[in-house]
Amino acid sequence: MSLTLGEKVGSLLYLVSPNRTSFEHYRDVPNYINESIPIFGVLVFTEMFIRWLMGKENRLNDTITSGLVGLIHESTVYFSSIFMLIGYEWLYQYRIFELPWNSLYTWFGAFVFVDFCYYWIHRANHEVNILWAAHQVHHSQEDYNYSTALRISMFQRAAYIGFYQPLALIGFPLSSVGVHAALNLLFQFWVHTEIIDNLGPLEYIFNTPSHHRVHHGVNKWCLDKNYGSVFIIWDRIFGTFEPERKGEAIVYGLTDQPQTFNVLWHEVFYFGIIYKKFKSAASWSDSLKAIFYGPGWCPGAPRLGDPNTFPNIKAPRAKYDPQVPKWKLAYIVFHGSLAAVLHHVLVTQLFMLSSGTVLLYLTFIFSTVGIIGGMFDGKRWAGILEALRCALLITYGALTPLTGNATVNSHVITYFTISVTIWVIHNLVVFRPSLKLVSE
Repeated sequence: MSLTLGEKVGSLLYLVSPNRTSFEHYRDVPNYINESIPIFGVLVFTEMFIRWLMGKENRLNDTITSGLVGLIHESTVYFSSIFMLIGYEWLYQYRIFELPWNSLYTWFGAFVFVDFCYYWIHRANHEVNILWAAHQVHHSQEDYNYSTALRISMFQRAAYIGFYQPLALIGFPLSSVGVHAALNLLFQFWVHTEIIDNLGPLEYIFNTPSHHRVHHGVNKWCLDKNYGSVFIIWDRIFGTFEPERKGEAIVYGLTDQPQTFNVLWHEVFYFGIIYKKFKSAASWSDSLKAIFYGPGWCPGAPRLGDPNTFPNIKAPRAKYDPQVPKWKLAYIVFHGSLAAVLHHVLVTQLFMLSSGTVLLYLTFIFSTVGIIGGMFDGKRWAGILEALRCALLITYGALTPLTGNATVNSHVITYFTISVTIWVIHNLVVFRPSLKLVSE
C-alpha cells in the first residue's frame, strides 16, 4: 500500500486512520520508516533554517554524522529487525483472547500496549549495560535537533527482543504490533528539537520536546529520566519523570563524550568497554553484573550505580568540533548522498538482489560512512582509504556495469576518477617528507 503525502506527515504525529493502518497480514504493513525519510530530510533542513534565524548554532559535522548513523541503521534494518519480533507468531498460537485484526478495540489496545512495552524497552536500554552498548549511539550527539532522531544504532532493534512478544499471548496480531511499533518510533522524531517550547496541558499526558530534552541531558538531574515515547504517563506512574528546569541549560551527549565523528567506531566501542569491565572483575558474579547491571555500576555499588559518584556536568561544556575545509565538506556531502541513493536501491530491491550484490552494497555504504568519519576527525589515513575506495569502484565498474544505464555508468566512473585523482594529489602533499636544510 502506498501512502499519501498527508499520511506520511500524519504518521509522524500518530495522526492516522485506524482503517488505513489495520492489516490482516504482517507482509502487508508498509515500510513507514522508509516512506518517511524524505519528510525527515525536509524537517531537518527546515529546523536548521529556523535555528539560523533564531541565532542558534548549526554544526554540519554533527548533523551529517547523525544522518550517516541513520543510513547504517536503515541499511541493516532488515537483518536486525528479525530479532525484534522473533517467535511472535509461535507464541500467538497460545493467545488468551481472540482479537480481530480489523477491530477498533484491537487497534487502540495495540496503540496503548505497544507504547507501554516501549517504555520498558527504553528503560532497559538505560539500565542494562549490554543494551546500553547499542542505545548509547542515540545519545552521542552533542547538539539536540531533528537529526538526533536519525542517530539510531544498527544493533538497536536487536535490543528489543523479548519485549513485544508478550503481546502475542494477549492476542494482538503480529500485523497490529508491527504497525504500532513503526508509528511509535516515528512519533519520537518530532520531540528531538529545541525550537518547540512547553506545550501546556499536553505535557501532563504526552511525551513532548521539553520532556525529551531532559532525557537526552547529561546533567545529573537528567540522567535516566523520561523514557516514554507517546505517553509520559508511564514515567509519572513508575517514578522516572523529571520536568525541564527553566533557567538551567541542558548539556547533551554522553557523560564521557567520545571525541570522534567516526560512525563505525561509535557503533562498537562500548562493547569493548563492557568486555574490559567483564575481564577485570574479581568474580563471576561481578563479571555478569558488568554485562547486565547498569552502565554506572561498579563493585560494591547498587544495581544502577551510586549517583553520588556520577559526574556533575553543567553547561557550558566544550563540544568536539574539528573543522574541515569547505571543499572537503562539499565532497563529504556529495559522497554521503551517493551512499544514501545506494541505500534506497538496496531497500527497494533487496529481495531481487543476490546475496553477493547485497554484500557489495553494504561494503560500499559502510566504507563510505567510515571514511567520512575519518575525514571529519582529520585522520591522515582517511585520504588513503578514500583513494583506494574510489579506485576499487572504478575497477569494478570497468568489469561490471554499475547500473542498467550506460550514460549513468559513464558519469559515475568519470566522477570517481576525478575523486581518486583529488585524493592521490592530496595524499602526496600531506605525506610528502619535509625538506630541511642542515647547516654544518
